[in-house]
Amino acid sequence: MRKIILTLSVLGALLPAVVNSQSYPTQAIKLIIPFAAGGPSDVLARGFTPKLGESLGQPIIIENKPGAGANLAAEYVANSKSDGYTLFLMMVGTQAINETLYKKLNYNVVKDFSPISLVASSSLMLVANPSVPVKTVPELIAYEKANPGKVSFGSSGAGTPLHLAGELFNTQAGTNILHVPYKGAAPALTDVLGGQIQTAIVGTPAALPYVKSGKLTGLGVTSLKRGSNAPEIPAIAETLPKFEVELVYAIVAPASTPKAIVDKLNSQLISVLNNPEIKTQLNSKGFDVVTSTPAQTADYIKSEVVKWGPIVKKSGASAE
Repeated sequence: MRKIILTLSVLGALLPAVVNSQSYPTQAIKLIIPFAAGGPSDVLARGFTPKLGESLGQPIIIENKPGAGANLAAEYVANSKSDGYTLFLMMVGTQAINETLYKKLNYNVVKDFSPISLVASSSLMLVANPSVPVKTVPELIAYEKANPGKVSFGSSGAGTPLHLAGELFNTQAGTNILHVPYKGAAPALTDVLGGQIQTAIVGTPAALPYVKSGKLTGLGVTSLKRGSNAPEIPAIAETLPKFEVELVYAIVAPASTPKAIVDKLNSQLISVLNNPEIKTQLNSKGFDVVTSTPAQTADYIKSEVVKWGPIVKKSGASAE
């Protein structure tokens, strides 16, 4: 009899979770963005969340939480309830880099999240203020070497993929362009537009409108080949062979989020991202849609931690 009572007690404890999973969602869902409004993550989120909200029957509220190299947002989500109402748009490379960059984190990128799906990938773009007398990557290299210590580049923060892309550029080009870290790509864009810094490495989606309007000079993209959305801008690899840095985004939830909720979010998200209208819209802003199963997303996150660890150590970058 005791065993039966214990079994019923366990079932009773699990029943509310099952019911909640089946009726999910019954309220608005928060999507946490780890960078300032106007940056690539923000642009991406605002491109698909309205349709995802429609599909789920509840609005998706975007909440920007920049700071601490994306760790502020990551820690906030890791410590949130595992009920599917707080999600995280993770820039996978950034969080994977942070595992090595920071000596101590209050979360673990592999253990403290329930992966849902990859969302998109995009290249970065090296841009310059039009007042800088360069139009190409070779011209920038020559200009920096003729003016040592006078050229700087902005990024979304120390140790981020944008920063490491700049250090990789310096290594391959033999330059010493000075790094200026910001709390997100948007502030870096603001300062390169205003001429406070000469160049910046930012997400292609955020930079593209300014390049097309002539407010910035697009020197090169970090993908191996030119992008379909701006084929006139060369790949940096055309000057520096095999130069490549790619941003990949994923949606994750706090660890232990019920499988039924994760599976529902995965199926609805993939359906929305593969909508031709959404796909075309995101592509026009510099993104390529990439989707995956929760298991594939988990494997990719793990592989990025393994990939970036040695690179961060070799770069000597440290956030502490």
